[in-house]
Amino acid sequence: MRLATFEVGDETIVGDVRDGTVIELDAPDMLTLFRAGEVPRTTGREFPLAGGRLCAPIVPRKFFHTAGNFREHEEESKRVGWSHKIAPWIVFFQNVDAIIGPDEPVVYPEHLTQELDYELELAVVIAKAGRWFGPEDAAGYIGGYVIFNDITARDIQRREMESGVFSFCKAIDTFCPLGPWIVTPDEIPDPHDLAMELRVNGESRQVSHSSRMSVTIPEILAHYSPLGYSAGDVVSTGTVSGVAGFSEDPKAWYLRPGDVMEAEIEHIGVLRNPVLSWRDAHGEPPPELVRWQ
Repeated sequence: MRLATFEVGDETIVGDVRDGTVIELDAPDMLTLFRAGEVPRTTGREFPLAGGRLCAPIVPRKFFHTAGNFREHEEESKRVGWSHKIAPWIVFFQNVDAIIGPDEPVVYPEHLTQELDYELELAVVIAKAGRWFGPEDAAGYIGGYVIFNDITARDIQRREMESGVFSFCKAIDTFCPLGPWIVTPDEIPDPHDLAMELRVNGESRQVSHSSRMSVTIPEILAHYSPLGYSAGDVVSTGTVSGVAGFSEDPKAWYLRPGDVMEAEIEHIGVLRNPVLSWRDAHGEPPPELVRWQ
């Protein structure tokens, strides 16, 4: 199934997207669907996908954020000489209020950052509540897969990294594009065999493969399980190489207002988001510049 949150007319429904049609499911929202722990029933109503708008598929109770899980990204991060390295098992919580859906704009807060970056990630939606389990049991906790674009303010991150932690740089409003829908595990037999690509204005920036993870998805889910999962929680698995901030010419690659990002993962789809200036988003100039360093 391709589980979507879909706005049509004055309604927001949960549905299964099939061949350009959204088949409504009997659930008030996606989080409730996962908490029910049952195969969702259809209501009998169907809507053309082109006749409405896809929203962020889910707003979880918790969003576990993994950093440094792809060896290639860990290696490219060494170019910048930060005081603390990016390595596997870095975890923090994402701000769920920053989640946006397909085609919604990432608003560029020019008063906070001049180094806006993209990060393509595969994320897992947790099927059921649980804790304290091993990798061998992780499959039973996977409810689906979704694309995550981890928008990052690198100049803020550089300052945060002086203490070895980072969160603010990735948690600003609209910095968490998620979508376009949740693909259930029966349609993705091997999540470690997926082509991954992020494009900016049609130009490839990140091209990789989910097989290049340092730590597998079952290992990640088991490792975080002592923190406790709720049904519908989201767990990211880390980005791949090709981010602007670790390139040879970051200023040429950082995002600008007017750019359009397309984050694509094989068998899931494409998550498209434009970048909008603060003025265009809010109708007024940005506040006074904040100095982070």
